[in-house]
Amino acid sequence: MEAYAVIETGGKQYLVQKGSVLDIELIGAKDGDKVTLSKVLAISDGQELKIGTPAVDGAEVKVSVVKNFRGKKIVAFKKKRRKGYKRKVGHRQELTRIKVESF
Repeated sequence: MEAYAVIETGGKQYLVQKGSVLDIELIGAKDGDKVTLSKVLAISDGQELKIGTPAVDGAEVKVSVVKNFRGKKIVAFKKKRRKGYKRKVGHRQELTRIKVESF
């Protein structure tokens, strides 16, 4: 079994392994920065699993920021038939692409 960790950032939980690349909500770091994520909910070295209550004490995941970008546009469209009511709202989420270095 491979080593992995479960981290929480932006109100969401992610299962990460060393070298994995994922898109998370904007964390406010510049491209190329090294960031330490300290909210680790579970960590496994391949043999033993440690589960935190709610976070594992002393566990950290070191990541590097690949780039900051805006996600795909999401369109919310509301309509009430026969009333002449239409409303269209668009949204693009600010995202950060990170690469897991170590934990």
